[in-house]
Amino acid sequence: MSKPVRHGPYPEITWPAILVGYAIGALITLSIGYLSLKLGFSIEGSELAAILGFGVLRGVMRRRSIIENNINQTIASAVNGASAGMMFSIPALFILGYEDFNQILVVVACIVGGVLGIAFIIPLRKQMIDFDRLAYPGGIATAAVLKAPGAGVRKAWLLLGAAAVSGSVHLLSLSSGVENWDLGAVLGMPEYMNGIWYLSLLTVGVAYLAGRGGFFFVVGGYVCYWLLAPVLSFQGRLPSPETLAEAGMGVATYLRLNLFRPVGIGMIIGGALTGIVFALPLVLSAIRSMQRASKTRSAVASDELPIKMLYMGIGGALVVLAVTAYFSVPDMEAWRAVTMAVMGTLWIWVAGVVLSECIGRTQWSPLSGMTLIGVTILIFVASGLSDEQTVVASIVVGGAMCVAMAQATDLMLDLKTGYLVGAIPRKQQIAQFLGTWLGPILIMGLIVVLHRAYGLGSDALPAPQGQALASVIQGILGGDIPLAKYLSGAGLGALLSASGVGGLGVMVGLGFYLPFNIILTYTLGTLARVFTDARLGRAFAEDVGIPISAGLIVGEALVGVFYSLKVVFAA
Repeated sequence: MSKPVRHGPYPEITWPAILVGYAIGALITLSIGYLSLKLGFSIEGSELAAILGFGVLRGVMRRRSIIENNINQTIASAVNGASAGMMFSIPALFILGYEDFNQILVVVACIVGGVLGIAFIIPLRKQMIDFDRLAYPGGIATAAVLKAPGAGVRKAWLLLGAAAVSGSVHLLSLSSGVENWDLGAVLGMPEYMNGIWYLSLLTVGVAYLAGRGGFFFVVGGYVCYWLLAPVLSFQGRLPSPETLAEAGMGVATYLRLNLFRPVGIGMIIGGALTGIVFALPLVLSAIRSMQRASKTRSAVASDELPIKMLYMGIGGALVVLAVTAYFSVPDMEAWRAVTMAVMGTLWIWVAGVVLSECIGRTQWSPLSGMTLIGVTILIFVASGLSDEQTVVASIVVGGAMCVAMAQATDLMLDLKTGYLVGAIPRKQQIAQFLGTWLGPILIMGLIVVLHRAYGLGSDALPAPQGQALASVIQGILGGDIPLAKYLSGAGLGALLSASGVGGLGVMVGLGFYLPFNIILTYTLGTLARVFTDARLGRAFAEDVGIPISAGLIVGEALVGVFYSLKVVFAA
């Protein structure tokens, strides 16, 4: 018997797509948020959401519309937009010890920021995607998943199976209290070479997804412990036993805390800011895109949300952002709150456009650099308040800015996917708005729980980007910081980023900053990706390696999150 013929449009924005999008979005937001605090960088959630969406919509619910799954992944990745945005900013408050702030206001500000980022970037869709034809590699990868429905279901099963394995291994590790393996001691390595391996399948999965791009992250760690530390030992410049005894730590830990980490923070800052400078040609290109978009808007109005609605959204979000700034700290003057809201809104517009252009051409987004610049501007606006009030107010608005930038780039990636699979842009834009409210709620809760369980900035949760932002703030406010090490690191990070390799200074800086046990384990995933690409081909990575790696991330991250809940509630 022949199958019945479908009449009318394919399902697109449907309740199954919306609800599944929320569920998958919550899953990947918690996973990638946890990952961001561990390793200091985030991953794009659209492809992961598309794979999981196939498992639910097609594998379980037997729904067959590709563009319906595209709406699912758009909503899910919109929820996840808060993971990068808030994880690069809000942890700085906890690291600096300013924990007594209004968390509800932070959530409201970040939701408002997400609305602003989406509203500002929508008018550029036609120009950047239809006319300029920017690549947006992440959007192309997600479209490839959506166009391969049979493979999509198989990938979903691989992901879920890997998640079960990863979660089980991590649960065993946590329950037994064995999270590291000192292979260096077994091999007789000197202590300063730090041959301790972190037992984490999540770290292996992240490295596999990063592929060759993670090579420079690995290099940073090996330079520290297998090059600089031996050189210091040869020169007799390692800390004395008396110094180590007074500090109460081993030589490898002392070197990381007193040398490698501050230099790494400087490299992250210098590399991020230099990336902004080298993005100036893209800034000019983005401005030209805005000018051309303004001339073509009337001809494509049916494709987009009404421009008047966007103007209303921007105006309303600006008012709410000013109100949240006003109530963020006591003694905030109205004029200062309005100024912070206006400056934040203008920076969201400029930075969102620049980041969308950068990620469209290179798949690299200098989000951390834009956040540093934006928060610095806000600190100067709020500088008449006390130090604590200045920092809290600046990061409340700065968190909103960071979420806005993340949402802008995420939407453009998703719109590129929609362009390739035949989706209606207006419906994707609606889906992005539908998803932006949930992420800040989840991430704020996640940050609080993880901080209470492990402490942000600790070895368990290094939060490198939050640490870098906290260091910048301390420097601006005149705190007691190792300025010479930060400046030398900033110079080195700037030189590396000037090489033309996107994000090189930041990635090597993260290698300096993070504990070496994480980097050793990360090496395994990098080598696995190089091996499978060389021997089995890129098709194997797309069909097998990437889904399994995504599952390794999800499984361990979720177990880690739920285990931290147990720690908090058992206390």
